[in-house]
Amino acid sequence: MRRLKYHLASLLLILSTAAFSQGVTLPDAERVVLDNGTVLILNENHDVPLIGLEAVMRGGAVADPADKHGLASLLANLLVKGANERSSSEFAEAVAAVGGRLDASAGLESLSVSAEFMSRDADLMVELVADALQRPTLAIEEFETLRDRSIKLITSAKSSDPNRLMSSYANAFLFGEHPYGNPVGGSESSLARVTHGDLLAYYADMLGGDRLIISVSGDFDLASMRDALSAAFGGWRAAAGTPIEVAPTEPPIGSRVYLIDKPGATQTYFYIGNMGVARQFAGRAELDLANTVFGGRFTSMLVTELRTKSGLSYSASSRLDRYSQSGSIFIQSFTETSTTVEAMDVALATLGRLRDNGLDAAMIESSRNYIMGQFPPRLETAAQLAGVFAMLEVNGLDAGYINDYGASLAAATQESIASVIDRVYPPANALVFVILGDAEIIREQVAQYGPVTEVSISAPRFHP
Repeated sequence: MRRLKYHLASLLLILSTAAFSQGVTLPDAERVVLDNGTVLILNENHDVPLIGLEAVMRGGAVADPADKHGLASLLANLLVKGANERSSSEFAEAVAAVGGRLDASAGLESLSVSAEFMSRDADLMVELVADALQRPTLAIEEFETLRDRSIKLITSAKSSDPNRLMSSYANAFLFGEHPYGNPVGGSESSLARVTHGDLLAYYADMLGGDRLIISVSGDFDLASMRDALSAAFGGWRAAAGTPIEVAPTEPPIGSRVYLIDKPGATQTYFYIGNMGVARQFAGRAELDLANTVFGGRFTSMLVTELRTKSGLSYSASSRLDRYSQSGSIFIQSFTETSTTVEAMDVALATLGRLRDNGLDAAMIESSRNYIMGQFPPRLETAAQLAGVFAMLEVNGLDAGYINDYGASLAAATQESIASVIDRVYPPANALVFVILGDAEIIREQVAQYGPVTEVSISAPRFHP
């Protein structure tokens, strides 16, 4: 019986490794560059009568003026608040009437318009996206309403849900004046400085056909869609401003603490980490395997230590943000004010064990299974595929980024994973602590982790 069990385990391991090696393969797509520089990526697939579209513009929050963070986010939201001859309500009704979806958002390094429509409504989809990008109304009344509401939402979050703001505080402290420190949604003070004229200038300078990527996937005739998009976008003017070039990031030396004082807080929220890696990082598979075990799932090391064993927190995770340059890597959790240091010390000890011991074979196999269970469902729908093709294009990546991922997971070893952990996860003497809580109670305690920079949560900014 033992020999049979051994053979079954060996067979399952072989089959599992073979499955990882095959991984997920992207379907074919046609890439077309129009005369004005717009890039079209077209994936024809007739499985379901749906079409997904992702239009991406390089830029995003990194292009916000230094004292007017949140400008790109305001613009993205306004793109779908009326365009061409449709008012805001008429634009929304045109989408809803056919059961479609069309929205816009800004990220740190890009601005995007996403759409999903029935294939029979492809012409309407192209028309609406073309209007949103090339002929947005950008009405001053809509702008002022959105700006004021955005400020109120930040103020409200500081009072009722400060955890929503932790990444903004963390990036501001970690990256400082580098563009990666820009809060994508802005701060109370930066949004208050944004004028309607700033919005119009950003639109003219940063949006144009020469910076546009349009990815479409789903049930359409390739030639017809190519012609429709070429007609709709091929004549769009170039952006007037200079493209943003993001400089490399440099990690801070030594450990330091950013304390955001919220008087009377009964909980302390904390981020612990430093700068991480770029999207093009060669050890992506090893890093994903390590991070899944460390804090990327509910059965992670951090959850086990901070929730299951100690009961110090309801949740804990490790966050990886990867950009064109090195992003960030953070432990994030929260605890009662009275157990602030105890919980942070448990998190630090868990990080130390990861760095000292790496992952054993069972952890690696479990992590592989988890990742490959989560990965394929993200590439199933037309909208998801359109988003992936756009992501690859905007980041200068080829299909191997997806197609070779399973094989990379299968090839990862304890040694290669340990090497990546050593390179990416910061040591104890190079940590950035971002702590939000009642400073009167925890100020002296958290000073043990490094020099403290303190700011009141009522300050209308995220930077120190």
